[in-house]
Amino acid sequence: MSWKSFVLGVGVGLVGGYITREVMTEKIAASPEKALQNAKDAFKENGEISGSWIHMEKEPYQKEELHYEVYKGGISRYTGEDVKQYEFVADAKTGVIIDAYPI
Repeated sequence: MSWKSFVLGVGVGLVGGYITREVMTEKIAASPEKALQNAKDAFKENGEISGSWIHMEKEPYQKEELHYEVYKGGISRYTGEDVKQYEFVADAKTGVIIDAYPI
């Protein structure tokens, strides 16, 4: 086997692997755990978190004219001496927080 064939084989393998990775990351939805971690990271910026939860099943959700498949969850956070509770809605495809509001 010549070195040109070897280099060509390695190059084709790398390109094929890259394309496969890109296709797979587009099709795989975010896990509920990833969505919860995104929410916790966002809420931690404004205070200590005392608790959190997430509903593990996807639900349909509409915000204005946009339709999503989402995970719903909640965060309890210390604000001074009080504990405030918030609900959040996370896109099931990306894990990005779409909406959050106090309850």
